[in-house]
Amino acid sequence: LYFSINNKTGKILFNKTYHNLNEWFLLGKDSIRFINNASSKRAPLKYQIFFSLINVKNVARGLANRIEITPSSKLSTVIDLTLEDEIPMRGEDILNELIRVYNKAAIQDKNLLAANTLAFVEQRLNYVVNELDSVEGALQRYKTSKNIVDISEQGRFFLENVGATDKQLSDVNIQLEVLDQVEKYVLSKDETAGIVPSTLGVNDPILSQLLQRLYELEIQYSTMKKTTGENNMLLVSLRDQIEKYKPSILENIRSQRKNLLVSKSNLANITSGYSSMLRTIPQKERELLEISRQQVIKNNIYTFLLQKREETALSFASTVADSRTVDIAEASPSPISPKKHFVYFAAFIAGILLTAGVLTLKELLNTKVLYRKEIEKYVSWPIIGEIAFDNTRDAIVTGTNKRGTIAEQFRHIRTSLAFFGIDQKRKKILITSSVSGEGKTFVAINLAISLALTGKKVVLMEMDLRKPKLSPLLNIKRDIGITSYLIGKSDTSEIIKQTEVNENLHFISAGPLPPNPSELILHERMETLIKNLEKLFDYVIIDTAPVVPVTDAHILSKYCDATLYIVRHGFTSKVHIKRLEENNELTGLKNVSIIFNGLKSRGFGNTAYGYGYGYGYGDGNGYYTQDKKENRKGIFTKIKNIFYT
Repeated sequence: LYFSINNKTGKILFNKTYHNLNEWFLLGKDSIRFINNASSKRAPLKYQIFFSLINVKNVARGLANRIEITPSSKLSTVIDLTLEDEIPMRGEDILNELIRVYNKAAIQDKNLLAANTLAFVEQRLNYVVNELDSVEGALQRYKTSKNIVDISEQGRFFLENVGATDKQLSDVNIQLEVLDQVEKYVLSKDETAGIVPSTLGVNDPILSQLLQRLYELEIQYSTMKKTTGENNMLLVSLRDQIEKYKPSILENIRSQRKNLLVSKSNLANITSGYSSMLRTIPQKERELLEISRQQVIKNNIYTFLLQKREETALSFASTVADSRTVDIAEASPSPISPKKHFVYFAAFIAGILLTAGVLTLKELLNTKVLYRKEIEKYVSWPIIGEIAFDNTRDAIVTGTNKRGTIAEQFRHIRTSLAFFGIDQKRKKILITSSVSGEGKTFVAINLAISLALTGKKVVLMEMDLRKPKLSPLLNIKRDIGITSYLIGKSDTSEIIKQTEVNENLHFISAGPLPPNPSELILHERMETLIKNLEKLFDYVIIDTAPVVPVTDAHILSKYCDATLYIVRHGFTSKVHIKRLEENNELTGLKNVSIIFNGLKSRGFGNTAYGYGYGYGYGDGNGYYTQDKKENRKGIFTKIKNIFYT
């Protein structure tokens, strides 16, 4: 239920109606009001506030479920009460109040029998007082009307003797009346708890013990019945015990009643003997003695009841609870729930599991090549090397003074070439890939430099006539080059240029971009050029266009001795790998070997083989579109790569 406060008028807006502070108004069947909390130091409220009305039974049920009762030890009579609550002070108040009410209820249970006795005494006192007043009034009127001042010595003797007998007879009558009430209680009572009638004047200890035990069993039965079902074994046992006690109580009542009736008969006979003395006393005095006798009887009963009332009142004051509070409720100094260490640990484990789950799911749904075994599954060509992801974004990673991981990987590939048929006689190497962006230009320039470092003369040809990328990397202009040679404007010596990277590395640029690259490559001068280069250099490295969008690589393959096919980790499509060997049978790439490029460790590591999601050279994957310039990635990009690559 929401309400707001108008800070100017001080009125409360509740259910679209304004109410004054301290004004009662109806809410359903109940009435509520808002009062000002003078002790609050909060600033004026500008927003809506809400409160909830919760059923009392639901609150009590919730508290009962949150309270734990445990013994402090197996042999101890001390129990510990524990309550979990969001507000420490409220929890303390609830437990302290619970103990107070429990002790109060225990005292009330103990005093129920005394309370019934007191009620019985008060009832009898009221009746006896009225009778005593009536008798005393009658006595005074009789003395006045008959002019009698006092009774004779004989009359006084009679009253003294018959008075003691009358007192005993009154006691017997009270006991018989009490026994009648107890018998009625037992005969008419079912197993539900109630108030045991007073045993005032009955001094039999056996009956008192039986009634006390019956009362205790009925209290236990009533308490347990509120929280358990009718067929609960303990409840059935209590009901059986209650029924077993009733015959013993009734038998005791019958026995006492029999004895009391005998005593009453004897006392009546004694009283009759005293009554014969009245015949010798004059009529007026005899009538006065009868009235005085009744006064004495009522007065004795009245005195007896007053004494019992005081005794019962004293028993109220002396009653104490069977339990006592050892320590008052005290909230723990720090929260017990939620447990911070457990929450942190659970969050840590959940983070790991979530990350692992996301990565596993992405790998299952990934259509890109992630593992070496995926390449080996679809093609039979050998994988002669792997190249790690280049964090530096530097296209040239090999050189005289470069000893990095990637440089060593290129040296490994250089060594492996001999095992796959690349030597002084078979030295023309074609480098291609499925699509643009897989790193064929990166591999071509660094492999050429690595070969040149061995002292061999190497020429690097920029045969990707549509998107030449080598010239900018080597700081060489494309004013003349392969296209100039193929159209007859330049000869071989004019297009070969010395590079600044290494004295053994030479370069032939693509030249001006032609309108018809594929037709130009088919020119007969292409074969002549490659044959001339074969005579002049130890190795001829040809960086050509990818095989999927264009046919340049297939055309040039017939002039080469071997083909290095670049597969980029997390970039090359599995579909291309699946169709690679089948397509090659139709197009005829020679002596194909695969280089697995761009391996990147997952997360922030640098060594995990076959993991990672990207490569830092080039960004586009469309051959006829201009690649976007890729900025250096920071730590947040690395984190993102874990999930989104």
